[in-house]
Amino acid sequence: MNKLKILVVDDESRMRKLVRDFLVKQNFEVVEAGDGEEALNLFYQDKDIALIILDVMMPKMNGWEVCREIRETSKVPIIMLTAKSDESDELQGFDLGVDEYISKPFSPKILVARVEAILRRTNKAAGEEILETGGIRMDKTAHMVTVDGAHVDLSFKEFELLAYFMENEGIALSREKILNHVWNYDYFGDARTIDTHVKKLRNKMGEKGEYIKTIWGMGYKFSVDPE
Repeated sequence: MNKLKILVVDDESRMRKLVRDFLVKQNFEVVEAGDGEEALNLFYQDKDIALIILDVMMPKMNGWEVCREIRETSKVPIIMLTAKSDESDELQGFDLGVDEYISKPFSPKILVARVEAILRRTNKAAGEEILETGGIRMDKTAHMVTVDGAHVDLSFKEFELLAYFMENEGIALSREKILNHVWNYDYFGDARTIDTHVKKLRNKMGEKGEYIKTIWGMGYKFSVDPE
């Protein structure tokens, strides 16, 4: 079986080596870039990159600019690394389509666990798997969603969140459960992460966004039946 290829982008060579060594131990292939321009060149040249680990603060092009350009043509999973822990930075990352967000300093083992969790979810579909309810049709194999026949463009995390809701239709889901299943058990996030994604998901689904109902003080429930 071919090794999955990870692009690690950071202007600090010591940081790249640290991440690369842990990924290589887990049987990943790693390519590296020291700035944003080099990262984009590598990404466009190599169609086999399965995931990108992207630092925010870099010369020439910062991580936000790189992410924005990649998202114009690709939904490849992106993990953003930053030395900042400002809430506005984190929300900006999610708005741009970042799948995970890790603040420095971090545990390389946790980073690798996040990588493996994202790639498992990306590649686990073995055959055609269709979810369909209330005019929403999700093809998990093709990673496509339509609402009343019209294609809806979702980020990786938005897709995973909608799939979890549809698979648990009519069931009240706490924020903790959603974090555990969609962001993986080792995600050190909070409710703001979920609420941000739910808001974006509702907006993209138009009237069908009303199917995602808020349960105050607990979480959310997906239900197509009026209550």
